[in-house]
Amino acid sequence: MAHAGSVGPEATVEEMRRSEGEGLASTQALADDAIIWASLHGLLVGLGDKERPYALTHAPISVVPVPFPRDSFEKARAAMQIFNKLIDRVSCDGEYLQRTLQPAAEFDDFTAKLLEVYRATHEVRKARRQNELVLAINRSDYMLDEPSSTLLQVELNTIASSFGCLSTLVSRMHRHILDRSAQPGVDLGRLPQNHATEEIADAIGAAVQEYGDPDAVVLFVVQPNERNSYDQQWLQQAIWEQHRVRTVRCTLAQIAERGSLDASGQLRVDESVVAVAYFRAGYSPNDYPTDVEWKAREMLESSRAAQCPSVAYQLAGAKKVQQDLAGRGVVEHFVDGPEEAALIRACFAGLWSLDDLEDAATREVLARAEASPEDFVLKPQREGGGNNLYGPQILERLSQRRGLAAYILMQRIRPPINRSTLVREGKVIEVDTLSELGIYGTFVRRGDRVILNREAGHLVRTKAATSDEGGVAAGFAVLDSPYLTG
Repeated sequence: MAHAGSVGPEATVEEMRRSEGEGLASTQALADDAIIWASLHGLLVGLGDKERPYALTHAPISVVPVPFPRDSFEKARAAMQIFNKLIDRVSCDGEYLQRTLQPAAEFDDFTAKLLEVYRATHEVRKARRQNELVLAINRSDYMLDEPSSTLLQVELNTIASSFGCLSTLVSRMHRHILDRSAQPGVDLGRLPQNHATEEIADAIGAAVQEYGDPDAVVLFVVQPNERNSYDQQWLQQAIWEQHRVRTVRCTLAQIAERGSLDASGQLRVDESVVAVAYFRAGYSPNDYPTDVEWKAREMLESSRAAQCPSVAYQLAGAKKVQQDLAGRGVVEHFVDGPEEAALIRACFAGLWSLDDLEDAATREVLARAEASPEDFVLKPQREGGGNNLYGPQILERLSQRRGLAAYILMQRIRPPINRSTLVREGKVIEVDTLSELGIYGTFVRRGDRVILNREAGHLVRTKAATSDEGGVAAGFAVLDSPYLTG
């Protein structure tokens, strides 16, 4: 029932697609097993029914794991601590952030507003710099590029890096399914352990401990009517079980209404002191429908609570920064030595700025994109899925030259195609797919003292090969896990 197209021990996973008549479980039987396991173990999402807020279904899942090269998986893991350090140092360089993002901000209101909040809170943050409490939960996403046989970074997420907890469960579910299959040759040792839930909870717990108030809470900044609340609730449960720290959930509008800031920068929501503000919202203009939400963000940013992420971190994760870091000598400025720079650079796909349309190199890549739009992705400064432009959409947008500085142009990565069985809301489909690997990273710092810097588990998202976008919450993909090959 698995993803196809492999040889060696991984081929036994492919063989699970065969019929019951050959002595193996049928597609439907394996899918039923996956759905039941997911339902019994909390691998769930909400239905999004306002009249039935607790109506649930299993998360969108693959039935068995996808073959993935072990060396590429380990390469991505090894790079994560360096990416954590890189993004932290970029976030501390306000001059670099503003210089890099200003061209995009001239045409992108959301980027401009984030920069406005950054500048408005600059003095209060500068005064606390030596004792600043920083918490980061990042995720670096990759695809295998089949033509070049390399692992290339799609993006680095610094805000609302979701699905860590549900991915932990998917890894357990796939281990259960392969174990029960009794298929000769299946090697459970090829299923890497995934401790994303525990690692992310530990990072948040470390930040709370560093804050120094045993009664302080973690504030989950959430969207109203969140379908993916169970991924978040798993994390809240882990924070309590591992660290005995309470959590509260509020939208930005509720924070504006119920939050307060005293002269020392102590943040309270209702009567609770907040040690950490953990964002699962705030990454999209849709999260700020009025000035009320922006005022809440500015209040959070002005507080002594660790922001996960701060506005600086959110800006450091922007597509424009990702593109600029790939420029000559830029990564080298932020990391320690040529070996670290080489490891990071090996992950970069082709990335191009569209700031200066008169530049010869820009004109050349625009001509290439217009001649072969299928080889590129046009990316705005947005998170959350469904925002990138492909094929004819690229041609249409490039024909309107004004405002292209709000975008970057990226090489289209060409991953290998697998045959997979996917399940969404009980419906089973077998389809050609491609997959994206995400590696979580956690980072805690007090002033100049790094308390924690870890690789923190993984995520695989699998989507139909005909789909351009890859967001699970946005409805484009399912949760998966890797079966390591090679």
